[in-house]
Amino acid sequence: MTTIAATEFLPLVATTGATNDFMVVSLHDIAPSNQQVANKIILELTHRGVRTCSLLVVPDYHRQGLFTKDRQFVSWLRDLELDGYEIVIHGYCHQRPRRGKETMRDKFFTRFYTSDEGEFYDLDYAEAFRRITMARDEFRAHGLKPRGFIAPAWLLSAEAERAARDAELDYTTRLRTVRDLRSGEDFPARSIVYSVRRNWRRGISRICNATLFRYLEGRPLLRISIHPPDYSHPAIWRQVTGMIERAIRSRTATTYQDWIAQQRLSRGI
Repeated sequence: MTTIAATEFLPLVATTGATNDFMVVSLHDIAPSNQQVANKIILELTHRGVRTCSLLVVPDYHRQGLFTKDRQFVSWLRDLELDGYEIVIHGYCHQRPRRGKETMRDKFFTRFYTSDEGEFYDLDYAEAFRRITMARDEFRAHGLKPRGFIAPAWLLSAEAERAARDAELDYTTRLRTVRDLRSGEDFPARSIVYSVRRNWRRGISRICNATLFRYLEGRPLLRISIHPPDYSHPAIWRQVTGMIERAIRSRTATTYQDWIAQQRLSRGI
Protein backbone atom coordinates (compact mmCIF):
# COMPACT_ATOMS: atom_id res chain seq x y z
CA MET A 1 0.00 0.00 0.00
CA THR A 2 1.37 3.41 -0.89
CA THR A 3 1.71 6.23 1.63
CA ILE A 4 -1.18 8.08 0.00
CA ALA A 5 -3.48 5.07 -0.01
CA ALA A 6 -2.66 4.22 3.58
CA THR A 7 -3.84 7.59 4.84
CA GLU A 8 -7.31 7.07 3.39
CA PHE A 9 -8.08 4.21 5.77
CA LEU A 10 -7.07 5.85 9.04
CA PRO A 11 -9.34 7.67 11.49
CA LEU A 12 -8.55 11.23 12.48
CA VAL A 13 -6.35 10.88 15.56
CA ALA A 14 -5.99 14.51 16.65
CA THR A 15 -8.36 15.38 19.46
CA THR A 16 -10.18 18.58 20.24
CA GLY A 17 -7.41 19.37 22.71
CA ALA A 18 -4.90 19.54 19.87
CA THR A 19 -6.09 22.82 18.41
CA ASN A 20 -3.40 24.98 20.03
CA ASP A 21 -0.44 22.63 20.42
CA PHE A 22 1.40 21.29 17.42
CA MET A 23 4.05 18.79 16.47
CA VAL A 24 6.35 18.91 13.46
CA VAL A 25 7.97 15.61 12.61
CA SER A 26 10.74 16.18 10.08
CA LEU A 27 12.51 13.49 8.08
CA HIS A 28 16.03 14.57 7.15
CA ASP A 29 18.59 13.73 4.44
CA ILE A 30 16.11 12.34 1.93
CA ALA A 31 17.72 11.22 -1.34
CA PRO A 32 17.23 8.44 -3.91
CA SER A 33 19.70 6.24 -2.01
CA ASN A 34 17.47 6.09 1.07
CA GLN A 35 14.03 6.39 -0.52
CA GLN A 36 13.03 2.88 0.50
CA VAL A 37 13.70 3.36 4.20
CA ALA A 38 12.28 6.90 4.08
CA ASN A 39 9.02 5.54 2.70
CA LYS A 40 8.89 2.89 5.44
CA ILE A 41 9.32 5.63 8.03
CA ILE A 42 6.57 7.72 6.45
CA LEU A 43 4.20 4.74 6.43
CA GLU A 44 4.91 3.95 10.08
CA LEU A 45 4.34 7.57 11.02
CA THR A 46 1.05 7.53 9.12
CA HIS A 47 -0.13 4.47 11.05
CA ARG A 48 0.63 6.38 14.25
CA GLY A 49 -1.54 9.32 13.23
CA VAL A 50 1.12 11.57 11.70
CA ARG A 51 -0.35 12.15 8.27
CA THR A 52 1.94 15.00 7.30
CA CYS A 53 5.52 15.96 8.01
CA SER A 54 8.36 18.06 6.62
CA LEU A 55 10.62 16.14 4.24
CA LEU A 56 14.15 17.55 4.03
CA VAL A 57 15.47 16.71 0.58
CA VAL A 58 19.14 17.06 -0.41
CA PRO A 59 19.56 17.89 -4.13
CA ASP A 60 22.89 16.06 -4.57
CA TYR A 61 23.38 14.02 -1.43
CA HIS A 62 27.10 13.37 -0.83
CA ARG A 63 27.59 14.12 -4.52
CA GLN A 64 25.94 10.84 -5.51
CA GLY A 65 24.05 12.59 -8.32
CA LEU A 66 21.17 15.03 -8.61
CA PHE A 67 17.88 13.60 -7.41
CA THR A 68 16.16 15.27 -10.35
CA LYS A 69 17.70 12.66 -12.66
CA ASP A 70 15.69 9.93 -10.93
CA ARG A 71 12.20 10.25 -12.37
CA GLN A 72 10.64 7.72 -10.03
CA PHE A 73 12.05 9.54 -6.99
CA VAL A 74 10.76 12.90 -8.24
CA SER A 75 7.33 11.38 -8.87
CA TRP A 76 7.32 9.98 -5.33
CA LEU A 77 8.09 13.42 -3.90
CA ARG A 78 5.38 15.04 -6.04
CA ASP A 79 2.82 12.52 -4.81
CA LEU A 80 3.78 13.19 -1.21
CA GLU A 81 3.54 16.94 -1.71
CA LEU A 82 0.09 16.55 -3.24
CA ASP A 83 -0.87 14.49 -0.21
CA GLY A 84 0.00 17.37 2.14
CA TYR A 85 3.64 16.67 2.93
CA GLU A 86 6.14 19.51 2.74
CA ILE A 87 9.31 19.38 0.63
CA VAL A 88 12.16 21.38 2.20
CA ILE A 89 15.53 22.32 0.68
CA HIS A 90 18.17 20.68 2.88
CA GLY A 91 21.52 22.04 1.79
CA TYR A 92 22.85 21.12 -1.61
CA CYS A 93 25.37 18.31 -1.22
CA HIS A 94 25.34 17.90 2.58
CA GLN A 95 29.13 17.92 2.81
CA ARG A 96 31.77 20.39 3.96
CA PRO A 97 35.44 19.86 3.08
CA ARG A 98 37.86 20.31 5.93
CA ARG A 99 39.86 23.52 5.89
CA GLY A 100 43.34 24.43 6.98
CA LYS A 101 43.88 26.30 10.25
CA GLU A 102 40.45 25.54 11.67
CA THR A 103 39.80 26.62 15.23
CA MET A 104 38.89 24.12 17.93
CA ARG A 105 35.33 25.46 17.76
CA ASP A 106 35.21 24.83 14.00
CA LYS A 107 36.54 21.30 14.46
CA PHE A 108 34.03 20.55 17.21
CA PHE A 109 31.00 21.60 15.18
CA THR A 110 32.08 20.26 11.78
CA ARG A 111 33.79 17.01 12.80
CA PHE A 112 32.51 15.92 16.23
CA TYR A 113 29.00 17.37 16.28
CA THR A 114 28.50 16.45 12.63
CA SER A 115 30.76 14.26 10.54
CA ASP A 116 31.97 16.74 7.91
CA GLU A 117 28.37 17.50 6.90
CA GLY A 118 28.04 21.13 8.02
CA GLU A 119 27.82 22.40 4.46
CA PHE A 120 26.51 25.88 5.32
CA TYR A 121 28.43 26.33 8.56
CA ASP A 122 30.76 29.03 7.20
CA LEU A 123 29.74 29.66 3.60
CA ASP A 124 29.95 33.25 2.42
CA TYR A 125 26.89 35.00 1.03
CA ALA A 126 27.65 34.55 -2.68
CA GLU A 127 28.25 30.82 -2.51
CA ALA A 128 25.33 30.21 -0.15
CA PHE A 129 22.99 32.18 -2.41
CA ARG A 130 24.23 30.27 -5.47
CA ARG A 131 23.58 26.88 -3.89
CA ILE A 132 20.22 27.80 -2.38
CA THR A 133 18.82 29.36 -5.56
CA MET A 134 20.18 26.52 -7.68
CA ALA A 135 18.41 24.02 -5.43
CA ARG A 136 15.22 26.12 -5.36
CA ASP A 137 15.12 26.38 -9.15
CA GLU A 138 15.78 22.67 -9.64
CA PHE A 139 12.96 21.78 -7.26
CA ARG A 140 10.56 24.15 -8.97
CA ALA A 141 11.52 22.97 -12.45
CA HIS A 142 10.39 19.48 -11.43
CA GLY A 143 7.04 20.54 -10.03
CA LEU A 144 7.98 20.88 -6.35
CA LYS A 145 7.24 23.96 -4.26
CA PRO A 146 9.74 24.35 -1.42
CA ARG A 147 9.13 27.26 0.96
CA GLY A 148 11.83 26.55 3.54
CA PHE A 149 15.57 26.04 3.75
CA ILE A 150 17.19 24.02 6.56
CA ALA A 151 20.97 23.67 6.66
CA PRO A 152 22.54 20.26 7.27
CA ALA A 153 23.01 19.74 11.03
CA TRP A 154 21.30 23.15 11.47
CA LEU A 155 24.73 24.78 11.02
CA LEU A 156 23.86 27.98 9.21
CA SER A 157 26.14 31.00 8.95
CA ALA A 158 24.66 34.48 9.22
CA GLU A 159 25.55 35.14 5.59
CA ALA A 160 23.87 31.92 4.51
CA GLU A 161 20.74 32.86 6.42
CA ARG A 162 20.67 36.20 4.61
CA ALA A 163 21.04 34.32 1.33
CA ALA A 164 18.06 32.11 2.15
CA ARG A 165 15.97 35.18 2.92
CA ASP A 166 17.06 36.89 -0.31
CA ALA A 167 16.15 33.72 -2.20
CA GLU A 168 12.58 34.50 -1.02
CA LEU A 169 12.22 31.44 1.16
CA ASP A 170 9.86 31.71 4.11
CA TYR A 171 11.71 30.17 7.02
CA THR A 172 14.69 28.30 8.36
CA THR A 173 15.29 26.32 11.53
CA ARG A 174 18.15 25.76 13.89
CA LEU A 175 18.44 23.19 16.63
CA ARG A 176 16.68 25.42 19.16
CA THR A 177 14.59 27.78 17.05
CA VAL A 178 12.31 28.23 14.08
CA ARG A 179 12.86 31.54 12.29
CA ASP A 180 10.43 33.40 10.05
CA LEU A 181 12.75 34.84 7.40
CA ARG A 182 10.19 37.45 6.38
CA SER A 183 9.74 39.02 9.82
CA GLY A 184 13.02 37.89 11.37
CA GLU A 185 11.12 36.53 14.36
CA ASP A 186 12.55 33.56 16.23
CA PHE A 187 10.29 30.99 17.88
CA PRO A 188 11.99 28.97 20.63
CA ALA A 189 11.48 25.27 19.90
CA ARG A 190 14.22 22.77 20.66
CA SER A 191 14.26 19.77 18.35
CA ILE A 192 14.59 16.21 19.57
CA VAL A 193 17.24 14.50 17.45
CA TYR A 194 19.41 11.39 17.73
CA SER A 195 23.06 10.65 17.04
CA VAL A 196 23.49 6.99 16.09
CA ARG A 197 27.02 6.80 14.69
CA ARG A 198 28.43 5.04 17.78
CA ASN A 199 27.00 2.88 20.57
CA TRP A 200 27.82 5.49 23.20
CA ARG A 201 26.11 8.21 21.14
CA ARG A 202 22.97 6.10 20.85
CA GLY A 203 22.91 5.47 24.58
CA ILE A 204 23.37 9.13 25.48
CA SER A 205 20.75 10.16 22.90
CA ARG A 206 18.13 7.89 24.45
CA ILE A 207 18.80 9.12 27.98
CA CYS A 208 18.92 12.79 27.04
CA ASN A 209 15.89 12.68 24.74
CA ALA A 210 13.72 10.93 27.33
CA THR A 211 14.38 13.84 29.68
CA LEU A 212 14.09 16.43 26.92
CA PHE A 213 10.72 15.09 25.80
CA ARG A 214 9.29 15.46 29.29
CA TYR A 215 10.63 19.02 29.42
CA LEU A 216 9.15 19.92 26.04
CA GLU A 217 5.73 18.37 26.53
CA GLY A 218 4.33 21.63 27.83
CA ARG A 219 5.58 23.72 24.91
CA PRO A 220 3.22 24.82 22.11
CA LEU A 221 5.46 23.39 19.35
CA LEU A 222 7.14 20.01 19.63
CA ARG A 223 9.79 19.16 17.03
CA ILE A 224 10.97 15.60 16.42
CA SER A 225 13.71 15.18 13.82
CA ILE A 226 14.30 11.76 12.27
CA HIS A 227 17.20 10.60 10.10
CA PRO A 228 16.96 7.41 8.02
CA PRO A 229 19.65 5.55 10.06
CA ASP A 230 17.47 5.95 13.19
CA TYR A 231 15.13 3.34 11.75
CA SER A 232 17.89 0.70 11.78
CA HIS A 233 18.30 0.82 15.57
CA PRO A 234 15.29 -0.82 17.29
CA ALA A 235 15.77 0.83 20.70
CA ILE A 236 16.02 4.27 19.09
CA TRP A 237 13.02 3.69 16.84
CA ARG A 238 10.88 2.40 19.74
CA GLN A 239 11.63 5.57 21.68
CA VAL A 240 10.87 7.81 18.68
CA THR A 241 7.54 6.16 17.97
CA GLY A 242 6.65 6.07 21.66
CA MET A 243 7.12 9.83 21.92
CA ILE A 244 5.10 10.39 18.77
CA GLU A 245 2.25 8.17 19.95
CA ARG A 246 2.10 10.06 23.24
CA ALA A 247 2.33 13.50 21.64
CA ILE A 248 -0.28 12.91 18.95
CA ARG A 249 -2.95 12.42 21.63
CA SER A 250 -2.91 16.13 22.40
CA ARG A 251 -1.23 17.74 19.39
CA THR A 252 -1.92 18.34 15.74
CA ALA A 253 0.76 17.10 13.36
CA THR A 254 1.73 19.83 10.91
CA THR A 255 4.58 21.02 8.71
CA TYR A 256 6.97 23.89 9.21
CA GLN A 257 5.51 25.89 6.33
CA ASP A 258 1.95 25.53 7.64
CA TRP A 259 3.02 26.33 11.19
CA ILE A 260 4.81 29.51 10.04
CA ALA A 261 1.76 30.50 7.99
CA GLN A 262 -0.44 30.10 11.06
CA GLN A 263 1.90 32.23 13.18
CA ARG A 264 1.78 34.98 10.57
CA LEU A 265 -2.00 34.81 10.43
CA SER A 266 -2.32 35.06 14.20
CA ARG A 267 0.00 38.07 14.22
CA GLY A 268 -1.61 39.77 11.23
CA ILE A 269 1.59 39.63 9.15
